[in-house]
Amino acid sequence: MSGSTPSGDMGDVEATIASGYAFTGPALDLGALLWEGSCRPDAQIRIPLAVLNRHGLVAGATGTGKTKTLQLIAEQLSAQGVPVFLADIKGDVSGISAPGEDSEKVRERAAAVGQEWQGTGFPCEFYALGGIGPGIPLRATVTSFGPVLLSKVLQLNQTQEQSLGLIFHYADSKGLELVDLKDLRAVVAFLTSDVGKPELKGIGGLSTVTAGVILRALTAFEQQGAGDFFGEPEFDTSELLRQAPDGRGLVSLLELAAVQQKPQLFSTFLMWLLADLFQELPEVGDLDRPKLVFFFDEAHLLFNGASRAFLESITQTVRLIRSKGVGVFFVTQTPKDVPADVLAQLGNRVQHALRAFTPDDAKALRATVKTFPHSPYDLEEVLTGLGTGEAVITVLSEKGAPTPVAATRLRAPESLMGPVGDEALDRAVKSSLLYGRYAEAVDRESAYEKLQAPAPAAGAPAPAPGAPAPEKAGRDDPSLIEQVVGSGMFKSLARSIGTQLGREISRSIFGTSRRRR
Repeated sequence: MSGSTPSGDMGDVEATIASGYAFTGPALDLGALLWEGSCRPDAQIRIPLAVLNRHGLVAGATGTGKTKTLQLIAEQLSAQGVPVFLADIKGDVSGISAPGEDSEKVRERAAAVGQEWQGTGFPCEFYALGGIGPGIPLRATVTSFGPVLLSKVLQLNQTQEQSLGLIFHYADSKGLELVDLKDLRAVVAFLTSDVGKPELKGIGGLSTVTAGVILRALTAFEQQGAGDFFGEPEFDTSELLRQAPDGRGLVSLLELAAVQQKPQLFSTFLMWLLADLFQELPEVGDLDRPKLVFFFDEAHLLFNGASRAFLESITQTVRLIRSKGVGVFFVTQTPKDVPADVLAQLGNRVQHALRAFTPDDAKALRATVKTFPHSPYDLEEVLTGLGTGEAVITVLSEKGAPTPVAATRLRAPESLMGPVGDEALDRAVKSSLLYGRYAEAVDRESAYEKLQAPAPAAGAPAPAPGAPAPEKAGRDDPSLIEQVVGSGMFKSLARSIGTQLGREISRSIFGTSRRRR
């Protein structure tokens, strides 16, 4: 949909579309209207800041400019003081921290859309899952992650997920903190031992076969290097809500290039971040600007193979988190990648080009067109003809009504459109105030250590729950089963149910736990 910039008055249709984006309050400038092959810089397409907690969708085929759209929106949010979270799947979004490079192509784009372009870098914090790859290590405890999300990432079936939920219920109620995967393995091993089996009889029990499946899944998971993602210090998601000293919103980039071959893991981990924010943030209602905008990249990975209960949890989280001041944008190829109940909550839409090379492509194109309001465009033709950096847009107005559908040539990002160098990235990570807080993993006493505590001698008092395990005797370490079968700790733990340690952890709709801070 390339074309020259016309002069003269706009026609009635163009004027009607343009008037739908003439907002009075603060807004993000996305680009200029495209109509009949021409770009109209006098018709700016915008999105009100106040409606960004009504969520959104950025979609389009590979190579159509979705990543640059995320960069453009993130820049403007940061400039207006709104923190942003972005998952950097391929490692090419880190350039948002550095000023963009001036070029003839950039100047042409800026002139066509009426943009006063100036190379600008934005304040960034770089994270990495478990410290794999460049970034501040981002970890979660198994207890906090919860059985629902862990079942998704382990690809357990419904029966196995229910059994894992039972294991978490037991660990929660007994004050057994599951910090890392070895803690979870220790509890599973105990509950299938002769001593541990009676513990679950009253609430359903745990079959040896199901326990075996869970243990094998955990082993395979660890062999993929995923064990590094679980542990302490656990990441405090409130870190994502910060502003830079100059008042701009901090852009938090989760660098995923080193783990992009583990899509189930990182997509589920992104959901944990969102669920933890939902659990921890207070209700604030509708604000004049969001507290955080969270971009959920490769969103289809989250929904693929998801159980009905899992999808219901996602839907409920997305529906309710807006009242906590958080906006969520799902990023994927076509709207059909997102379940209808979730898609219905995404009020802001940026749809890049789609291809129609196959019958399935054509079907997806028709389905996408049906998700837009009625418009004067032939959307099937427009969506297959859009160039890179062009999109069809509709957002919510300040009154909450959908704006007219507008084919748009998007502005050029003002930051670097590509990755920063390795040295610059490493320097940014090491100089962060958060690096010292999260860099080194800590392995404190938790379920594994409690379960391997030796039984007390005859007549000796049982150790108090949470007491440190005695030093090991100078002989070969017994096997885990021998350790847990011989443990006297559970007799003590069973008596602790009424104590603060023994109270069961309260879990959210997603099975995540509220952390003790």
